[in-house]
Amino acid sequence: MKENPRLQAVRAVQQELATIGIDPFGVQIDRILSPTEGLIDGRHTILAGTNNYLGMTFDADCVAAARNALETSGTGTTGSRMANGSYAGHRELELDLARYYGKRDAIVFSTGYQANLGMISALAGPSDTVLIDADSHASIYDGCKLSGANTIRFRHNDAEDLAKRLRRLGADAENALVVVEGVYSMLGDRAPMNEFVDVKKEFGAVLLVDEAHSMGVLGNKGRGVAEEAGVLADVDYVVGTFSKSLGNTGGFCVGDSDDMGVLRYASRPYVFTASLAPATIAATRQALRKLAGADDLRQRLQENAERLHAGLSALGFRLGAAPNAVVAVLVGDKLEALRFWDHLLKHGVYVNLMVPPATPGNESLLRCSVSAAHTPAQIDAICAAFGSWTGAKA
Repeated sequence: MKENPRLQAVRAVQQELATIGIDPFGVQIDRILSPTEGLIDGRHTILAGTNNYLGMTFDADCVAAARNALETSGTGTTGSRMANGSYAGHRELELDLARYYGKRDAIVFSTGYQANLGMISALAGPSDTVLIDADSHASIYDGCKLSGANTIRFRHNDAEDLAKRLRRLGADAENALVVVEGVYSMLGDRAPMNEFVDVKKEFGAVLLVDEAHSMGVLGNKGRGVAEEAGVLADVDYVVGTFSKSLGNTGGFCVGDSDDMGVLRYASRPYVFTASLAPATIAATRQALRKLAGADDLRQRLQENAERLHAGLSALGFRLGAAPNAVVAVLVGDKLEALRFWDHLLKHGVYVNLMVPPATPGNESLLRCSVSAAHTPAQIDAICAAFGSWTGAKA
């Protein structure tokens, strides 16, 4: 076969990494020891790049619920919800999510990525307009592509720019779909949700908020930035994932629309993807029961985030945002970021390497995700590993 031009750029990156001898995308955690520790290449490693914000992956009640479901309902559904894979637990989880958010109904998807893909493509079509934050996650961009809608980007976290672009649409601004994220995964910065809600009300637009990185973390009951800002009732659709604070796999959307029951059948990712395994559903339901009352975990997470942020700031690193579950260290040069990431891994700390074009401002960064399960000693060890990089460069 001829060389696929779409793969040439990817192949070039692989060849570059092979030349350098560093492959951040091929890391294998050989053994998980706890929510915050693992073995990588035989080395005891602090996991600071897993998004396990509340440390739920080893929660005893969640593990027990999964084990019971595995024994009573088997390993999988072997089909989509539409065809043959909808169990009672799937619907019960949807009702749990709706009650948790105080919304009318919910739809559960097999991944968080598919939640955005499925909802955006179901809510908008070729004759519609979707306005998205310029720093939106790939799943939001891909949902727009699948919808075929006219897609307009507005400046990151800029409500005035959103209003300007809606104003240009005239009468079409009414019912246009606006998509923002509560916390942005690259830098950890929050959306000004009050301002976006004001714009939504002014123009009559529909607002969808992706709370993937803020669910469980922010808000009085952990319902995200919209709850923290006091505007949850004004958000039309909330999309989220089970793979962060809930410590599992899957995604969802909650909303008050009369169309919630119809939207699932208009969503191709929902209709044509195998549904979540019973053990996943059971563990997620158990984790969700704990989320509203997890004030102690949220407090511990915030304390850990502040400790890490302060430690890295004291070392002179440029950080992406105020203390949050996501703490991003801005590096700039891609090659330096690669070597920095490899240095940390060899010093027993695993973080995420992010490079353009996935990053804002065309700048490489090292992304730490803080967990409530991290100990103060582990946070200090992460800071020490970052601090050792200065000496290693000299």
